[in-house]
Amino acid sequence: MFFSPEGFTEYELIDAGGFEKLERFGTYILRRPEPQAVWKKTLDERDWQKLAHVVFVPKTSSSGNWNKLKTMPDRWEIKYRLNGDEDKSDSDKTLRFRLALTGFKHVGIFPEQAVNWKYIYNALRNPELKNPSFLNLFAYTGGASLAARAAGADVTHLDSIKQVVTWANDNMTLSGLDNIRWMVDDAMKFVKREIRRGKTYSGIILDPPAYGHGPNGESWKLEDHILELVNDVAQLLNPERHFLILNTYSLGFSSLIIQNLLSDVKKKDDKLSSGELFLPSKHGAKLPLGVFGILSNLLG
Repeated sequence: MFFSPEGFTEYELIDAGGFEKLERFGTYILRRPEPQAVWKKTLDERDWQKLAHVVFVPKTSSSGNWNKLKTMPDRWEIKYRLNGDEDKSDSDKTLRFRLALTGFKHVGIFPEQAVNWKYIYNALRNPELKNPSFLNLFAYTGGASLAARAAGADVTHLDSIKQVVTWANDNMTLSGLDNIRWMVDDAMKFVKREIRRGKTYSGIILDPPAYGHGPNGESWKLEDHILELVNDVAQLLNPERHFLILNTYSLGFSSLIIQNLLSDVKKKDDKLSSGELFLPSKHGAKLPLGVFGILSNLLG
């Protein structure tokens, strides 16, 4: 199974190749490195130079500077409609995000995650769920948290970096939402505390990095800790009705690894699906951007 975000009208992958990608976020076009794009570009270099408003110039493997080729702001906003363009009067279906040119190549959103936002929104509106609750681990700037809150769920959002939690809070306000529970914490420690408290959630998403650190310097390495974390997180699922989404972006992980991890915690009535997230280019190439697995016993 493969997922790509249909209907995200304010985002477009224009071209990818030569270890770069050319993307439109709203009205601005960004050029930045992409290690997965090992094939040739479809457009020629003159097209890339003509289209781009800004290009990211790496200084190290994880940082660099943005070189503006055309006038554009350092910060701007885009929106995503959870259910496409239908029923435009229903404003709670629109998520709004503040974007920024950061020194780490990111801009504050991972567009391929839109398919997960839509899944979360629809799943948490399932009439079988009573007083739904949702946990977002490694939550970044909060797309999944906003989708869950728009669906009416009680939402806990956790990340180890205070600045991105503040960014997520800004996105909540922009989206006309409120009352998300913000946590700056180490994911593994938090999950173990929630187990001891007897807490359960209707839905959980975890999108761990390949490498990282907690707020107090705790070390995280995906292959060393993911088995323990998945087994712990599974204990937080509401035994009645639930779903769990595991998403990873690591060059060494395949969807079969995700499938095997989730199979170990699969309950009797759960259905398991797994596959690859990608963004389709306007000019034909499909850019792979992670693998996912969904474990769910929700009907429909």
